[in-house]
Amino acid sequence: MSIYDFNETEISGQPLPLADFKGKVVLIVNTASKCGLAPQLEGLETLHKTYGKAGLVVLGLPSNQFHQELKTDSDVQEYCQMHYGVTFLMTKPVLVNGDGEDPLFTYLKAESGHGRIKWNYTKFLVGKDGNLIKRYAPTTKPKKIEADIKAAL
Repeated sequence: MSIYDFNETEISGQPLPLADFKGKVVLIVNTASKCGLAPQLEGLETLHKTYGKAGLVVLGLPSNQFHQELKTDSDVQEYCQMHYGVTFLMTKPVLVNGDGEDPLFTYLKAESGHGRIKWNYTKFLVGKDGNLIKRYAPTTKPKKIEADIKAAL
């Protein structure tokens, strides 16, 4: 099993099979627009712009699990673009813990050997083979992941 076995839905409503990312390095992040860590969106966008052509995919999965996300998909998309210049892929909102949690997060948590997502902006770096390389704490700034991304590319 790998991330390629999962499907998400883009914030626009388009299907997003993760198998489309075969051969790419993927950084998966549970985001929240109103979280105190939301300025990390800017750093994630920098990684996207810097390494996207080299094969990095930054994938933001908004979650209101911690009650810090806007109510509608269009509000989330507009807020992230207007305040942080986000152009990387964003999905429809998901749950990251408990009943109804997104199966991708169930898989990533099991693969990392760590349970529950404790907060917004938990990050998962996935290699070109679709398997988890490393899980990062919410407070880990995107810039601190850059060396691992370069190594994976």
